[in-house]
Amino acid sequence: MSEHTHDKLATDSPEPGLWRLRPVTEGAWQGWYHWEPVDDFEEHVGPFYCRPEGEGPDAPVVCGFIPEAKNRNGGGNIHGGALMTFADYALFMIGGGMDTSVHGVTMTMNCEFVGAAEPGRLLTARGEVVRAGGSVVFVRGIIDDAGRNVLAFSATIKRFRKG
Repeated sequence: MSEHTHDKLATDSPEPGLWRLRPVTEGAWQGWYHWEPVDDFEEHVGPFYCRPEGEGPDAPVVCGFIPEAKNRNGGGNIHGGALMTFADYALFMIGGGMDTSVHGVTMTMNCEFVGAAEPGRLLTARGEVVRAGGSVVFVRGIIDDAGRNVLAFSATIKRFRKG
């Protein structure tokens, strides 16, 4: 393991430490939030978005992704790697909520492909924190297409202390 922190929130931004969810104010994703500065890989695969479902700091988070033709596999469906990348994004949003409090790395991730996804259709990810300790967070969730399950996932996040 490297001595360098591989925090998914680290970036080459000229303004380090200013990572945040920014509201989308126009277009198809109006009312959602987008992570900025972007994670270059997630942005290449996605982009991905999130929003709270309800009010208050403990409101659950839903994540959204509309895959494009670039995300297809040889059979024409959405590539499993794109779905897993979306699941990885979602687990941090589910684990940390809208206050982006979970900074860390994915220690383990299990995925079960339970249905095919197609380009151009909204995929959503929802889930729950199974348990959160001082340095480890356990998360599970489902990616679906209009209520039809596509991917089930569970993961463990190794949390880094801020500062």
